[in-house]
Amino acid sequence: MTIIGGFNNIQYALKAASQTGYLSMLKTVFSKNTCKTCAFGMGGQKGGMINELGQFPQICKKAFQAQITDIQPSISSKLFEEKSINSFKKTPPRIIERYGRLNSPLFKSKGDTHYGEISWETALNKIIERFRKTNPERTFFYSSGRSSNEASFLLQLFARIYGTNNVNNCSYYCHQASGVGMSSCIGSGTATIQLKDLNKSDLIFVIGANPSSNHPRFMTQLMKCRRRGGKVIIINPAKEKGLQKFSVPSDFRSLLSGGSPIANDYLQVNIGGDIALLKGIAKAVIENGKQDRQFIDLHTNGYIEYAEDLKNTSWETIVSNSGITMEKIKQIADIYSKSRNVVFSWAMGITHHENGVENVESIVSLALLRAMIGKPNAGLLPLRGHSNVQGVGSVGVTPVLKESILKGIEKEFGIKLPKSPGMDTMACMQASMNDKVDIAFLLGGNLYSSNPHSKFAEEALNKIPFKVYLNTTLNSGHFYGVDEEVIILPVAVRDEEEQRTTQESMFNFVRLSDGGKSRFENVRTEVSIISEIAKGVLGNKPVDFVCFNNHNEIRKLIAKTVSGFKKLEFIDESKGEFQISGRTFHKPSFPTSDKKASFKICSIRELKRNDNAFRMMSVRSEGQFNSIIYDEFDRFRGQTQRNVVMMNKEDIKAMGLNENMHVKLKSSVGELDNMLVREFDIAPGNIMTYYPESNVLIPTAVDPRSKTPGYKMVWVNITRA
Repeated sequence: MTIIGGFNNIQYALKAASQTGYLSMLKTVFSKNTCKTCAFGMGGQKGGMINELGQFPQICKKAFQAQITDIQPSISSKLFEEKSINSFKKTPPRIIERYGRLNSPLFKSKGDTHYGEISWETALNKIIERFRKTNPERTFFYSSGRSSNEASFLLQLFARIYGTNNVNNCSYYCHQASGVGMSSCIGSGTATIQLKDLNKSDLIFVIGANPSSNHPRFMTQLMKCRRRGGKVIIINPAKEKGLQKFSVPSDFRSLLSGGSPIANDYLQVNIGGDIALLKGIAKAVIENGKQDRQFIDLHTNGYIEYAEDLKNTSWETIVSNSGITMEKIKQIADIYSKSRNVVFSWAMGITHHENGVENVESIVSLALLRAMIGKPNAGLLPLRGHSNVQGVGSVGVTPVLKESILKGIEKEFGIKLPKSPGMDTMACMQASMNDKVDIAFLLGGNLYSSNPHSKFAEEALNKIPFKVYLNTTLNSGHFYGVDEEVIILPVAVRDEEEQRTTQESMFNFVRLSDGGKSRFENVRTEVSIISEIAKGVLGNKPVDFVCFNNHNEIRKLIAKTVSGFKKLEFIDESKGEFQISGRTFHKPSFPTSDKKASFKICSIRELKRNDNAFRMMSVRSEGQFNSIIYDEFDRFRGQTQRNVVMMNKEDIKAMGLNENMHVKLKSSVGELDNMLVREFDIAPGNIMTYYPESNVLIPTAVDPRSKTPGYKMVWVNITRA
């Protein structure tokens, strides 16, 4: 069996350092800056490889992957003379990313076949002029999760004073369902635990997530849980090798032994069958009388109706929809019933559904059943992706601004902010398709590749007359949907910031990054760009945006207006990184009107298979982060290329197919040709393909409450090519 992690990851890190220079890489990873990849969080004032508990070394392969692109040389200006936009479209995304760092503003007008370099003065003047001439309601602002709290807060402040609430972030395409689902149950939408709580948990559920690829440092916590006699239960349609056994590079025992066992039990649920499975576990807990009635009676609402719904849900329905036997479900319920400190963790295998919010509510309700929220060492942990995606949302990059932030800003400047409903990410895309958007301002990320239904995404973006991208490197989004005017502005990465910035982890912990010296002479910081544009568009009244060139002034305003961030005002002087107040629930008192949590009744979606269609989920590889492809080779799954469809061996046989045979996938919105059949241990009737390549197959339908697309549940037909 291939060893997952371990020396392979160490070897990758050494190779990465050799490409960029060992001294340069060491300087970067040891600097007092927060990790740029997942929101598990590390770095900051304790050191670049240390977490909030002071543990060392805390680093993973993902961090090295991100550093490779940040440290690479700048792009040669000749590249844009030699390569047309159509030529870039034919270039693999991995190669585009590795052309180098952006070091000059780029511009193309309508009809241009190439990008050309322009001066900062020209670029900013064009942007300012277009904003001045445009109705604010015909614009939208978007932020990725790698921006700082300072830049993100400034972006939404500019947008709202300009006159629009069309402000959103990448969480609408990932974990928005977590926030909505958790808030409906407990009044709060982020992790209820701190990192230290994982050290004493005796059962961890990992639902719809693959942390071995996407959150590698979480694997250390799972390994330690097993070592101290606890249990790890994985719920995932696909049996990932890294979730069965993982070699933790920072742990000598794990490293030298060839890996540590992770999963005690592995439930290969059907795609879309999570609610059925979770209801089955809850039903068995109640049938055995193992629910915590004292906690339920004192601290929750809705239990009687919840229990009655479970009673009326047949085991036949549960088993047929989940794909898991009644005996296995009852076994898991027994393990849960005997555990004292249980953490429920999940990722986009739960949220990327048209009923993603109900998936989350089902997890929360199961946790409430045995009082696993509102006590130390137990609770809820949505495994968020981008390093500051949670912080971006906290400081107001959302269509609906929290009332406390809105009132705080209005009071501070003596103004009234717009009250019209803002558009979420998909609503912005739909508005663009309907010719209702004139400007899109995109702070990082790759909105094209993040969207479902790639044909729709390209057409919608093409209809926007003027787009502004702020990025560190090129990506495919700079070449699809760019028929009209486009400006790309090169920005500094976190460890090149002229001033300190802050970021928030998935554990609600705020870190301070020192920044550093820029590697390039012609890049600018996100804050300086936004403040200059805001000043040019709005002048210096009612807000003097020039003062916000000083990051500390932004932090003071955040501290005044954003709940739980008071310590941010003095973080420059104190260097005191902190846990956001009011979000950790070590006591059973919740931020709801009556201080109680609520059980939610969630319906099982009947996903009946028609015409031999398969349930498809799109997944990320070990060699990628979000839409960024670092490596075509997915070592953990043994795949050397990305145009593959991973299928159960019995399904391959039943279809009369063979491994490496070329097939075509077809959904209700698109087709994928030249796909190679590959055998994989996945529940029968289910298949996996890689994201973002398979976005062409994914409809734009969203969860009605979170507005998150269903990337993880698409009906697909397979035919021979």
